[in-house]
Amino acid sequence: MSTPEDYERQLRGVALRVTRPRLAVLSVVHDHPHADTDSIIGLVRDELGGVSHQAVYDVLRALTTAGLLRRIEPPGSVARYEARVGDNHHHVVCRSCGAIADVDCAVGDAPCLTASDDHGFAIDEAEVVYWGLCPDCSTAISS
Repeated sequence: MSTPEDYERQLRGVALRVTRPRLAVLSVVHDHPHADTDSIIGLVRDELGGVSHQAVYDVLRALTTAGLLRRIEPPGSVARYEARVGDNHHHVVCRSCGAIADVDCAVGDAPCLTASDDHGFAIDEAEVVYWGLCPDCSTAISS
């Protein structure tokens, strides 16, 4: 579990000033992987009180650009954020409730999958989204 001091070190490590909104956003995303922007704003406001939507959007952009957060947007979903960065993991998404979970890299070395035809591209990453029903939704449907 990360501490405020860990978040301060992360921010300084990418040459970002340590601010209360940045610390709050890092903490929220670490505690709530795959949270959407509205959820993050609500949780940051619970922690800090008054903070504008724009401030949180700016912090999310800065932290994503700096590589401290990753923005994902499964088809048909709003943008979501996670603190698991630096690897090429994938996601599984529930078609019913929208729950998202991490899936480690598909078989093989990065970029995880070898394209049947790379069309001359120097591929360095593959993004895979697995779709299905989460255990709760599967149980509800079979009941």
